[in-house]
Amino acid sequence: MSEQYHIPNISRESVLKYLGYMGQSITAELESCLDEQAQKCCEIAVPRGVTRLFTLVSNNGNRVALKDCDLVFESKSIAQHVKGAKSVGLLAVTLGAGIDRELKQLGYTSPLNQIVFDACATVLAEEAANAAEASLVAQGAAQSLFPNWRFSPGYGDFDITVQQRFLQVLDAPRSIGLTASVSSLLIPTKSVTALLGFFETPQPTRVSLCSECGCYDYCTIRKTGRTCRG
Repeated sequence: MSEQYHIPNISRESVLKYLGYMGQSITAELESCLDEQAQKCCEIAVPRGVTRLFTLVSNNGNRVALKDCDLVFESKSIAQHVKGAKSVGLLAVTLGAGIDRELKQLGYTSPLNQIVFDACATVLAEEAANAAEASLVAQGAAQSLFPNWRFSPGYGDFDITVQQRFLQVLDAPRSIGLTASVSSLLIPTKSVTALLGFFETPQPTRVSLCSECGCYDYCTIRKTGRTCRG
């Protein structure tokens, strides 16, 4: 299903991380630039995503196949990531073409603003991915399934050339305007694709508290008094 996400703000801490901040003092000029570009990014971006949960029908060797889907993953990394899973969730998100247009314009007018705006957009795209992941996790919970974490094309041996078929299976070009170039780069550029495994038993987690989870602000499960970890 496709959705538009409401992301109220951009974490300055995360933006500084992408800018390589390591405790240096921040000038008043940079403070102002961070605030202005974060606000502009939120105003221009249209965070949208599409998600879908597929039954896993085979995981033999390095080949992962899904039910009602002709997308096959030939990847040792993915085979290991979804080993023992009952289903696999796919997600794709984008901030829209307006972000790319603004980045191009800033390249002509202000390199500093472009660098900061780019970092803000990267953080916002990750937040959109968190929102989409939360949606997938809720879909899995409705089937009493538990997630691991998202894994994107380009990581490990998960070949980035899968992007076009990945997007087609999700109907992303039509539903959210997200496509891939012949070299498998996502268009618009501030976009994310990923998959998660869904299991019958709770999986190891990288966080110990719900409040530490990137999906916390978008989670609907905890509002019922439960968690996605059982």
